[in-house]
Amino acid sequence: MTIDLPDLAAMDRLGRAIAGVLRAGDVVALSGGLGAGKTTLARGIIAGLGHEGEVPSPSFAIIETYDPPTVRLPLVHADFYRLEHPREAEELGLDDYREGAALIAEWPDHAGGFASEPGCLEITLETAETGRIAIVSAGPDWLGREPWK
Repeated sequence: MTIDLPDLAAMDRLGRAIAGVLRAGDVVALSGGLGAGKTTLARGIIAGLGHEGEVPSPSFAIIETYDPPTVRLPLVHADFYRLEHPREAEELGLDDYREGAALIAEWPDHAGGFASEPGCLEITLETAETGRIAIVSAGPDWLGREPWK
């Protein structure tokens, strides 16, 4: 499925819609080139979960966590761009962070990918003449809770 995202407001709406149906164990895997809007979409999801205030990009820290009551469910926001090998995600303790939480993964391929997980929502962001587009592929756990409909 392809979703047109003509402006930042559309990106924010998509992020908030995803947040509305996100649950523990889900992965939102965000791909696309530098500047494609991955962190912007992640910020919309995090705001939609109830976080108020600044949402730093985890590109330097690699992992940022958000816990209730500032968000409605535990969330891990990770930017794997700087990883050179997927095993580095394991070394960071990613599985421990994910326990009972949802995950937003930027540059998921650098961590070995998550597409095989039933709760994975893959979103590839691309630049288009009219703004951006999101190419979405959802695992079976997303059946019946497609936030883009």
